[in-house]
This record gives sequence, C-alpha cells and structure tokens, in this order.
Amino acid sequence: MHPVKMRPRLWVRLLQFTYMQRGRHSVIYRSVRKDIPPFNKFRLGAFSVIEDFTTINNAVGDLIIGSHSRIGLGNTVIGPVTIGDRVHVAQNVVITGLNHNFQDVSTSIDRQGVATKEITIADDVWIGANAVILPGVSIGQHSVIAAGSVVTRSVPPYSVCAGNPAHIVKQYDAVRKEWVKIEHRPQ
Repeated sequence: MHPVKMRPRLWVRLLQFTYMQRGRHSVIYRSVRKDIPPFNKFRLGAFSVIEDFTTINNAVGDLIIGSHSRIGLGNTVIGPVTIGDRVHVAQNVVITGLNHNFQDVSTSIDRQGVATKEITIADDVWIGANAVILPGVSIGQHSVIAAGSVVTRSVPPYSVCAGNPAHIVKQYDAVRKEWVKIEHRPQ
C-alpha cells in the first residue's frame, strides 16, 4: 500500500487480474476504484455487477460478494464484508467494516490505528439508496434496509428496517403468512 495515497501501488494494481477471483459473467465497470491488495481475499460471484464510481477495498479484511448480486452506483464497500447471493445495493450506500480508533486524546486519530468488525449480509437482501451499514452488523435473509437508514445493530431475517438509527418497522409472520407492522418505541 502506498503510505500517502492509501491504495495499492501501481504495480500491484496492474497484477490484480492474477489474484482477484471473479465468477463467470461478472462485471466490474471501468470507473470502479479497486483498492484490492493480494493479502486479503476478494471474490465476486457469477453474474454479479459492481457499477460505476464505486470503491471496493479489501485492505483491512476480506471482501466476498455472492452470485447474482448488484452493487449500485457510487457505493463504498470496505472489508471485512461478506455479501450473499441476490443482494441488491442501491446507489451511494456505505458498507464498512472499518472504524478508526480514538481512545487516546493526546494522540491524533490518524496515528491510533483502525479496528475492524465483519459485516455479513445474507442472501436476497435489498439495501436502499444512501444507507450506511456500520461495522459488526449482520443483516438476515430477505430483509430490506430503507433508503437513508443508518444500521448500527444486526437485523433479523424477513425484516424491514428504517431510520437513523435504523429500527425494525415490519417483520414477516410465518404463522399468519403476512408482513406485520412493528411499533417503534424510542429508546
């Protein structure tokens, strides 16, 4: 990694085709910023797409994206992140497993290092535009994250989450076979 630009050096970027694992018919558009050094995993499943002006970064943790998934325009995805199959991420979403340490007030934040916690997004999830998924969060299968939500806690399967901080507004009731609205009580 270049110490000032904080991205892989040019010669490493030129060799990315040798260590990036890409499934058949997957697409990474030309304007995607690929900060993908070889010391962590990067895998993009078959028939998946990473759209223009997105930044993908596995410098601090593995970045795994399943099959038939779509990472929309202008997103930022920083590992460690695992994204399942058939996940659709709208535009301008931030998914980051990285956070800066800032415990010592006598030291500047940029000298205190970083901490990581893996983000896991299960299969068949839809994440709306401008959402933020923070470190350590798991999103269960067949869930929806509403546009503009800031997800600070894990989301169970078959849920709809909205707000800042995000909370569950609907869940699927398997017994009644319908979506049930959840009353939110501010904490």
